[in-house]
Amino acid sequence: MMKVVGVKINERGKVYYYDDNDLNLKINLTVIVSTERGLQFGTVVDILDESVDNKYDKVVRIATKKDYLQHMKNLEDEKKALQVCKTLIEKNNLNMNVIDANYNFDKSQLLFRFLSDERVDFRQLAKELGAKLRTRIELRQIGVRDKAKEIGGLGPCGRFLCCSTFLTSFDTVSINMAKIQGLALNPTKINGVCGRLLCCLNYENEQYVEARVGIPDVGKKVKINNQEGRVISSDPLAGKYKVLVDDEIIVVDKNDSKK
Repeated sequence: MMKVVGVKINERGKVYYYDDNDLNLKINLTVIVSTERGLQFGTVVDILDESVDNKYDKVVRIATKKDYLQHMKNLEDEKKALQVCKTLIEKNNLNMNVIDANYNFDKSQLLFRFLSDERVDFRQLAKELGAKLRTRIELRQIGVRDKAKEIGGLGPCGRFLCCSTFLTSFDTVSINMAKIQGLALNPTKINGVCGRLLCCLNYENEQYVEARVGIPDVGKKVKINNQEGRVISSDPLAGKYKVLVDDEIIVVDKNDSKK
């Protein structure tokens, strides 16, 4: 069995897990790891309490002073590459907004991420970038959620954005989640700073789905005390709903066997 550590390649990125390779790694120690983009400089942010049997790639090595200096130079070169990319985008009159540039550790690959409202033919741009920067170029279109994650900010709850603090991936969020939770379908209330539905609609959705079992939808006709009425509101978490029978409002508890 092996010890497993969680490594972050960048501050707001996903945590990747590796075999610690018997290096006795500790939190905040910097390391070199192998990824699908080649070697990367990362920071240990998690150590699993128990040994595990699953197969993980091994941490290549603990980062040396030379590695750290190389990493810092890469960060400076990324800024220069970003400016080159912006200049070429303007020259080629492309409708795209480049967000950042990211070298892998040995600079054999350079990734540019960009925003655009449409599909962009960036083949000529990639060719020119490769010629100027002399490395393999990858251009990746991202969404507005990713942009909000990078910029950060405050949500309507007054706390820092979930996406820029602890979320490492985006789950699907649907308008039906807002309906299930009885929220007003007002874009200013249920949309985040990115303009998309709030990620936090996901957090309690499962509980609301479970709580709504046995509670009829608003507007549905039901029978109460042998009289027909119409559901006018519901409180799933309390297990209750209100029914209008003639001119009388009756509160019904779904857990009340006498209802």
